[in-house]
Amino acid sequence: MNNYRRRLLLIALALASGIMPVVTLLAQDARELEQERAASRKLKGEHPLVELMRTRKSALRPELLGVHPRVYVTDAELDVLRQRARTTHRELWQQALGQIRALNTNPPPPPAEERRAQNEVGLGIAEAALAYKIEGDKKYLDAAKRYMDAAVSYEVWGYSFNKPNVDLAAGHLLYGLGWGYDLLYHDLSETERARYREKLAKQARLMYDFFKPKPGKTYAYSQNHTFIPISGLGVAAYALYDEEKDAPEWARLARAIFDRTLATYTPDGYYYEGFEYWIFSTPWLVHYMDAHLHATGEDLFDLPGLRHTHEYVAHSMLPSGQYVFDFGDVFEGPLTRAGRGEEYPRTHPGGHFHTNYNLLYRLASRFRSGEAQGVALWLKSLGQVNAEDYWSLLWYDPGVKPVPIERQPTSHYFPDHEVVYWRSGWTPTATAFAFKAGPPEGHHAAEQLRQFSDWRLSSGHAHPDANSFIIYARGKYLTGDSGYAGVPLTAHHNTVLVDGRGQGKEGGGHDAFDGFPYDRLNQIRITEAQLGADSAVVRGDATAAYDEGLSLTRFVRELKFTEGGGFTVTDDLQARRPVRFTSLLHADERIDKLDGGSFAFDAGGVRLLVSPEAGAAGETTAVEDNELTAPGPPGAVDKGERQVRGRRLAISTSAPVTQATFRLRLKVEGGAQADHTHR
Repeated sequence: MNNYRRRLLLIALALASGIMPVVTLLAQDARELEQERAASRKLKGEHPLVELMRTRKSALRPELLGVHPRVYVTDAELDVLRQRARTTHRELWQQALGQIRALNTNPPPPPAEERRAQNEVGLGIAEAALAYKIEGDKKYLDAAKRYMDAAVSYEVWGYSFNKPNVDLAAGHLLYGLGWGYDLLYHDLSETERARYREKLAKQARLMYDFFKPKPGKTYAYSQNHTFIPISGLGVAAYALYDEEKDAPEWARLARAIFDRTLATYTPDGYYYEGFEYWIFSTPWLVHYMDAHLHATGEDLFDLPGLRHTHEYVAHSMLPSGQYVFDFGDVFEGPLTRAGRGEEYPRTHPGGHFHTNYNLLYRLASRFRSGEAQGVALWLKSLGQVNAEDYWSLLWYDPGVKPVPIERQPTSHYFPDHEVVYWRSGWTPTATAFAFKAGPPEGHHAAEQLRQFSDWRLSSGHAHPDANSFIIYARGKYLTGDSGYAGVPLTAHHNTVLVDGRGQGKEGGGHDAFDGFPYDRLNQIRITEAQLGADSAVVRGDATAAYDEGLSLTRFVRELKFTEGGGFTVTDDLQARRPVRFTSLLHADERIDKLDGGSFAFDAGGVRLLVSPEAGAAGETTAVEDNELTAPGPPGAVDKGERQVRGRRLAISTSAPVTQATFRLRLKVEGGAQADHTHR
């Protein structure tokens, strides 16, 4: 079905079901079509994926032909895992057995189109199937088949009104049903095998037909809506490799797309979509690479970014270990931090932060990294939890000696994405901050966009937040970001507006960078980062983040911290014509005006005292609600409800000017004394 006919069908379904206004679908489709057309104009001749499908390794190892299980383990390897489960990995395995979804929750009945409902079914199949192969208890087999039957019962994998059969839920179910079929092959009747295989093959063909290369077709290779479905396709391909004639072709396509996905992956380890999407997305890179390694013998892991992933995870974590420096689309900001909002039960089940830290076990094992192992064990000690605890049985290598978190660096600069993290120590009361001033997908993307004509950016989960910062001290998040937004705006961050406008092409939808020249974004950068034991100075140039029509010619921000002296934030701003500059500072809770023109940001017993220094242009101040558009339903993410998430202080020049200097002094008081233990 071509794109035009598919869109007409989706609109008809939406109208019939009342799920989504037709105008929303039409607007979304118009944007997507224009993006596809603009990118495809650069493509001529044979699609680059065709050559990759011909030349990259994707054939099943000969010794695995006719063998089940084979995707991630063989029978002999299961014997090793059973021994682990009773000895070296007993604690980890018992933890996993306590989380078996298919024992604790019935699968949702069809059509199961509640958000993420089918995702859980996919994970639940794999979880229960592996539990049966390790424990041999029939209750796990029965539970796995109950979830497999549910997957077969869903006519549409995903949402009938948005990307049916080709998106995230379809990827989860291809993975879960594919691995479940492979693991339980000899435990199923011929009738059961045929039914599961038929559904798996049907869905894999739908996925393949959608993603296969066509003249002018472009792909958002670095975006999770591409590589999660393709990861599932790869698992299904290896599960059915010699049973379905098309399966080798599915494997070739998955390998070709992952060639680009891994090539466009960050070299410095920073994840551009935000930490929530690191939690959600990164496991699927590993799931594909593990399946591909086991099935073909080809190791795709050796990427600079994967070697540095533990640094991103460690430094993103707030000293409390219960939340993160939340640049990008991350939860609901002040609502989640307060333990409220719709997302909190999912992000902190039972009050435990869900981070998928056990992914670091796999990277620690592959790279023999004591640092990655140390970060994982630190997060485990904080009571954090995983979506797929069962993988720890395969991933954790006790032979990798951990480097304790206390012996790891307390600051880090990610040069590709231009983000700096600094903390005074690794205890919960440490002072810590993060500063961001870089292009949405890193500097590497600028060159690769020229190299890969088939790569289409989809950077909506990154925010227009250059020269923004987050501060945490004495156990409290004092000032920072607003969380996942349906329409991300610069006003949601601690940075600057020009005539009330922010960065990129904000305000037109979920992707603030759609249509904004990446070569211009690539000029955003941190120009200086001096990170000492007791002090830090970071300077960023965000001039190029703003549209040229705003006439901004200079926005250089310096953030300086000294122990005992607090923070000083200085902005040097210039424009070609008179404009009104506004500097914003956000609080989760109250902002109180004090005598002398200062303000106090109250954070449950800890206060951030904010003292603006009057500049030559004069300044006005205002305290206002931080209102935003929350994310809407799938396919209409920019059509969510209006929400208030905290408050913000707006400091503006009193009149339009061509240049201005803002200087804010920020000092922390109250609460537990900060930790300043250094090495």
